Amino acid sequence: MRDIPEALVSHLDQTSTTTCHAWRLTRRDGLVLGFTEHDHDLEFDGTVFSAATGFRASEVETGLGLEADAASVAGAFSDAAISADDLALGRYDGARVETFLVNWQSPGDHVLLSTRELGEVRTAGQAFTVELRSLAARLDQPHGRLYGRRCDADLGDARCGKDISTAPFTLSAAIVAVGDEMTLTASGLEDRPAGWFDNGRIRFVTGLLAGVSADISSHVPEAGGARLALWSPLARLPAPGDQLVVSAGCDKAFETCSAKFGNGFNFQGFPHLPGSDFAYGYADADTVHDGRPIVP
Repeated sequence: MRDIPEALVSHLDQTSTTTCHAWRLTRRDGLVLGFTEHDHDLEFDGTVFSAATGFRASEVETGLGLEADAASVAGAFSDAAISADDLALGRYDGARVETFLVNWQSPGDHVLLSTRELGEVRTAGQAFTVELRSLAARLDQPHGRLYGRRCDADLGDARCGKDISTAPFTLSAAIVAVGDEMTLTASGLEDRPAGWFDNGRIRFVTGLLAGVSADISSHVPEAGGARLALWSPLARLPAPGDQLVVSAGCDKAFETCSAKFGNGFNFQGFPHLPGSDFAYGYADADTVHDGRPIVP
C-alpha cells in the first residue's frame, strides 16, 4: 500500500496541479544522482534532483501480481550528469532507480511511485533512452544449481574457497599495445605459462576504463609481452601504459581444480556423474551395467 502525504492528496484533488516526476539513481558503486523533468532543480529526501539533464518519462506498463512491468526515461548526455562513456562502460548496469511524483511548488510533498533497475540502454547521437525494469524481473532469471560434471562456482568466491588475490594467480600488469577492442598486449605476465590466464579476468586500474572488468578468452606469451584475447569487445579502447590487474582463469574441470589450484576438495561439480551414453545403455555382456559402483 502506498502512503501518500495528506498535503499531496489535497493537492491532487484540486482542478489544477503542479506535479512532475523525479528520479533518484543509485549506482552499484554507491554514487547517487537525481534528475527531474521540471525546469528547475528540486531538493527533497536528502537529494538534489537536477533539471539540467533534459529527462522525460514514458508511459508505464504495469502488470498484476508478480508480472514484471516496465517503463523508460529519455535524456541527453551531460558531462555534469550521465556521460556516453559511463553508459557504454557499464557503470550504470544494475543501478537502482526510484521514481517520485512531487509537487514542485512544495517538494516536501512527494511520493515514491516505484523502484526499478536499469535495463537496456539505447543511444542515438547525444541522446539516450533507458529501460526501467521492475524488481519482479529478477524472477525471470534462473536460480539454483544443476548437476553437472564441471564446477558451478566462481573462481575465488565463498563456495570455491580458493584465495586467488595474490601471485601467482593475480598479477599486476601494464598495457604495452592495443591490437583492437578484443586484443591487448600486457607486460608483467612473462613468467606465467601459456593458457594460465585463459578464462580469467582483467580489471583496469587506471585510464579511461578504470574500474571496468573484462573476461579473458586466451593468454599467449610473446616476445613483447603477453597477448590477451577477450571474449567480448571493449566499449572503449584503453591506452598503452594503463595499469591492469589480471587474474588466472579456470575451465571448471576437476583436473584443473586439483592440479592448477590444489583445490580439488572444494570442487563444486560432479566429475563422476554418468553421462547420457551410460544412462541410455542397458545390461549386456560387453558393458559393466552390473550394479557395481561407477567410481571404486
